[in-house]
Amino acid sequence: MFRRSRAHVLTLLALAVLPGGLHAQDQIGLALGSMPEAVTVEDLDGNAVDLGQWIGKTPVVFQFWATWCPVCEALAPKVQAARATHADTVQFVMVAVGVNQSPRRVRRYLEQHPDMGPVVWDGKGAAVRAFEAPGTSYVVALDASGKVVYTGFGADQDIAGAFTAATK
Repeated sequence: MFRRSRAHVLTLLALAVLPGGLHAQDQIGLALGSMPEAVTVEDLDGNAVDLGQWIGKTPVVFQFWATWCPVCEALAPKVQAARATHADTVQFVMVAVGVNQSPRRVRRYLEQHPDMGPVVWDGKGAAVRAFEAPGTSYVVALDASGKVVYTGFGADQDIAGAFTAATK
């Protein structure tokens, strides 16, 4: 099953970099109003991290991300600006996917980009499946009750809107 999910991620990942690709609210990934499963992933040292520490407890924005993703890199300024504006009200979590990268590679990247926020490692694809992530650059905002209030995919996303939606 993971092989199929990984292939799905790789196939749809190309959509993120294509002109006219999918954008926010194009009904890909989780449906608005749904509640994702709070799965367990890892930190970069291999320790268990329960996403339930955020889901249903605080407004939270998750970004499915990779060190090699040019769209993720393009979104970084928007994410940093939104994080700065909403630092006191919205938690932000980077979900490093386990496709073509390792925790070691992610750590090296973070040494050069230290202000990324919490980063979790989804090496087994549990979060990818639970959040129905079509690929990297996928952003999901949940309100404090844990309901999906925004999904977006690709370079042309309203990241500030995602953070704002999480607080309403």
